[in-house]
Amino acid sequence: MNATDAIFDRIAGFGAAPAVYRRGRTVSYRELQDEVDAWAGRLAAAGIAPGKVCAMVGEFSPGTCSLFLALMKMRAIILPVARDNETELEAQLSASGAERLIRFDADDAWRSETLRPARRPPLVETFAAGGRSGLILFTSGTTDKPKGILHDLDQVNRKFLNKRRAWRTVLFLMIDHFGGINTLLGVFAYGGMAVCLDNRSVEHVCETIEKAGATLLPTTPTFLNFLLGSTSVDDYDLSSIERISYGTEVMPELTLKSLARRFPNARIVNTYGLSELGVLRSKSKSSDSAWIKVGGEGFATKVVDGMLWIRSESRMVGYLDEPQPFDDEGWMCTGDRIEVDGEYIRFLGRQTDLISVGGEKVSPQEVEAVILGDANVLDATVYGIPNPLFGRVVVSDVTLRRPEDPEQLSERLRALCAEHLRRHKVPARFRIVDADRLHTARFKKPRQRPPA
Repeated sequence: MNATDAIFDRIAGFGAAPAVYRRGRTVSYRELQDEVDAWAGRLAAAGIAPGKVCAMVGEFSPGTCSLFLALMKMRAIILPVARDNETELEAQLSASGAERLIRFDADDAWRSETLRPARRPPLVETFAAGGRSGLILFTSGTTDKPKGILHDLDQVNRKFLNKRRAWRTVLFLMIDHFGGINTLLGVFAYGGMAVCLDNRSVEHVCETIEKAGATLLPTTPTFLNFLLGSTSVDDYDLSSIERISYGTEVMPELTLKSLARRFPNARIVNTYGLSELGVLRSKSKSSDSAWIKVGGEGFATKVVDGMLWIRSESRMVGYLDEPQPFDDEGWMCTGDRIEVDGEYIRFLGRQTDLISVGGEKVSPQEVEAVILGDANVLDATVYGIPNPLFGRVVVSDVTLRRPEDPEQLSERLRALCAEHLRRHKVPARFRIVDADRLHTARFKKPRQRPPA
């Protein structure tokens, strides 16, 4: 029996236990299975068979969760697309060779349409012949065009075979993000409850945690920083939270320590993974420490010239139409710069994030950590802009806790940075922006180009 079948056998035993929560309504595992069976009939009638590529547009909900499970069970290849990312939909449908598109609206109503792709990528053709369930995701395309990634879901599911604790988990990471799918699979494999969101505003997330009694919040450092700066963190009862996991970007030390003080009874852990490699097991040194161990069964790690390399048994099948990033021994350079202290590592940021100023490299995270030390700065994003003399110079967008004169703010922040940073690292300009200008829809900071 393969891993996917083993997971479905386990799900069958959860019965009346709560499986999905949304808008005050809870769906049991028995009800979820009934809807999976109903989807199987609809999909078969629509001509969806093993190896067919089916795209689904929406957010996590009872409908999308049951459809995802149905497609996985029938050995189809799934292309999930977040509703907020529909601008990329046509390109993704074309690149993946999708043959069916199912859209969900905000109320979980759905409609289906047949697609007639001009071609299927050779990698998809070869994989489909094996009769295994697959997953196609696209990278965010921060530095270049998005790459299509094909995963074997049976390989992905192998990490969930060992039984672990069930959590009532907030599905914060998006449906077209590997971390989001990994979270979803982990919830159902262990008999947990998937807590669905209508949006990712701080107030709505806090309200949902209170109403659902959520115990696990997987999210990003950027969101956690806004959470700590919001009144919602005190307006709602968040005492049910026992674990907060964060990843996708470097966590500012000040934010981490503030988070540990605000949630003293919660275990705070740094998770790590890449779309190409999967999500590694990780163990933080402590809740207020950025030092972690990464690895686990099926993963091997090494450090070369300060960069993390990983070999993974659950790695992707490959890019759809791009050269593969693995060497002859299966190792991949992650592009993440790290520090090493015995068994522990600490992430410093992506190599591609570095800003070259007159030949000197500047880490945005290092500059942001200094700016966040100002009492009136809620959050900051640092990036580079072209400069005829130095090639690029450092600039920073900030969002404030209280309104302040821009010139006064710039003078103070420039003095603060000059006290702690070398001259070429001090931002040439500070710009006050609204909070939503500092991050993408995925609550990650844009690095390679200025926010809109």
